[in-house]
Amino acid sequence: MLSDGSGGPVARCKHCGVQAVGPCAQCRGPVCGDCCVLTQGGVKVWAICLSCSDRSGTSLRSGWWMVIRWIAVPIVLLALVVVLLEVWSRR
Repeated sequence: MLSDGSGGPVARCKHCGVQAVGPCAQCRGPVCGDCCVLTQGGVKVWAICLSCSDRSGTSLRSGWWMVIRWIAVPIVLLALVVVLLEVWSRR
């Protein structure tokens, strides 16, 4: 972070060092307009830095699948435990 002369901090792009316009949607690092790409396939458009884009592409769909897995897997495991307890209690 550097100062812009008015006393406020200025975020610098993690790739080129110029003043950042916002954070990357994946890594949350500050990026400028030249060092980011826009997402595809989402309801809202997000900026993704070039290094995150190289690693995982310009889509945030993998993030949504991770959220679904974090919600669905525990529910399925709890349902399995309930079924097993029901079967065990009938014996």
